[in-house]
Amino acid sequence: MTVLESALVLFGLLLVLLAGGVWIAIALAAVAWFGLQFFTSTAPEASLFQAFWGSSASWTLAALPLFVWMGEILYRTRLSEEMFEGLSPWLGWLPGRLMHVNILGCAIFGTVSGSSAATCATIAKVALPELKRRGYDEKTCLGSLAAAGTLGILLPPSIIMVVYAVAAEVSIIKVFLAGMLPGILLTLLFSGYIVAWALANPGRTPKDEIRLPLAEKLYRSRLLVPCVALIVFIVWVMVIGWATATEAAAYGVLGALGIAWLSGGLSRATFWQSLMGATRLSCMILFILAGASFLSTTMAFTGIPRALAEWVASIDPNPYGLIAILALIYILLGAALDGISMIVLTTSIVLPMIEKAGFDLVWFGIFIVLLVEIAELTPPLGFNIFVLQTMTGRDSNYVALASLPFFFMMVLAIALITVFPELATWLPDALLGVTKK
Repeated sequence: MTVLESALVLFGLLLVLLAGGVWIAIALAAVAWFGLQFFTSTAPEASLFQAFWGSSASWTLAALPLFVWMGEILYRTRLSEEMFEGLSPWLGWLPGRLMHVNILGCAIFGTVSGSSAATCATIAKVALPELKRRGYDEKTCLGSLAAAGTLGILLPPSIIMVVYAVAAEVSIIKVFLAGMLPGILLTLLFSGYIVAWALANPGRTPKDEIRLPLAEKLYRSRLLVPCVALIVFIVWVMVIGWATATEAAAYGVLGALGIAWLSGGLSRATFWQSLMGATRLSCMILFILAGASFLSTTMAFTGIPRALAEWVASIDPNPYGLIAILALIYILLGAALDGISMIVLTTSIVLPMIEKAGFDLVWFGIFIVLLVEIAELTPPLGFNIFVLQTMTGRDSNYVALASLPFFFMMVLAIALITVFPELATWLPDALLGVTKK
């Protein structure tokens, strides 16, 4: 059997298992075992144990459950309410006014959460009732929340970024830094759309009700200090080399516990809930990574990634053509898979092609993360759509249509970082040295 035929058989088997409702980790491991058993002379049992242990026994990967726990702790505090109160006095002059709180609140909370769904749910829980009470357009509010919630996986520290960095064997710190400028760019694009919408529909934005003096605005801004200080500290200790990503994550947990205690949100019950929530999510991710590692081993033995890379080299495609094809594939995958699964399922095959085409793996990580963000808004498995559907009782199609303009903002962001890759690579190169090409 040829390499192409082997690849088609394995891909078909994976689709059958996933369509049958088999857990993703189990499906990955089963396909890997099948491939080693029938397409190679290697005993699958030995590779299974090596892959599962090797993928889990990683100091770098230890950052993942710590960042997850940090987000879980802050999710159960009054942080989102305090951010709304601290941001809202400064936005009365902007067209769209308090709808920008959705964007900026998600951007700030996303940097300490690392989870798209948690960011969306937390900010929506506070912002939606307040915006509805004041008479803001519900559809635009829902669209902005669904889209801005995805900033939780683009702005560091991000769970998805940790997964990609481990899978691609690149520096977690560089991937974190690479996401900062694109994250700021996407935040500005989202707010820019709200400004344009508000100017085009002046009668649908309520007037600013309260004009606060500067002293009161500054006083309320104190509520933003704990969160911003934690973000700056985590990034700073990694950049100056004082701490690795794992150690910075441990500092982040301590900082989150401190913020929760100061805000009155830390109790025995919330501590236990955050710990168990982080354990469940971390175990799920690690199990998927173990199955993906086993599948990567199978791919190496069958020669599928090498054959694909050689095929890419032989046809010498236009790099932008390759990126366009991959973008389409990831958008389609996003309609059926979550972001972590998209990354671990494809990296063993896609990364050799990317390297052959001459792309920077750190840049490609941000490219994938932006596509995963789009997947969060893509029916039928867009997690942020599910979150808002549950919270508002609106149909998922209504929420998806509301987020459509912001979907195009994400596409624009992908186009911009593709044409100007320095948007992703400049900051890590400037602070940590030139990334590996």
